[in-house]
Amino acid sequence: MPAVALLAVLTGCGGGPAETAAPAPHATPPKELCERLISHWARVVLDGGKQANLDYQAMGLSGGQNQILLDVVAAARAEQQRLGPDAAGKLIDSQATVRCAERYRSGTPTGGPWQ
Repeated sequence: MPAVALLAVLTGCGGGPAETAAPAPHATPPKELCERLISHWARVVLDGGKQANLDYQAMGLSGGQNQILLDVVAAARAEQQRLGPDAAGKLIDSQATVRCAERYRSGTPTGGPWQ
């Protein structure tokens, strides 16, 4: 009987450790990943830190995402001059959401993955 109990624990039957396993990881949807990347890098570029001068490939962006980043940063700079850094941060988040939704409206990048 002890062998049966040991076998039950080792195979995950009977309330052993196997029932407490972590959930399987999930992939981040492309639109959400785009939003996170653009929001992050726009703030880095706007702040002018050491990483602000990385090229788009070092940032992990495609050419299309880089264009979104350039547009968002330009708009955020203007917003920051007019209304301050908090307004620029809000604009970054809203523009990243809108532009990435446009780019990934079908689930994959419009124009191909490297555009």
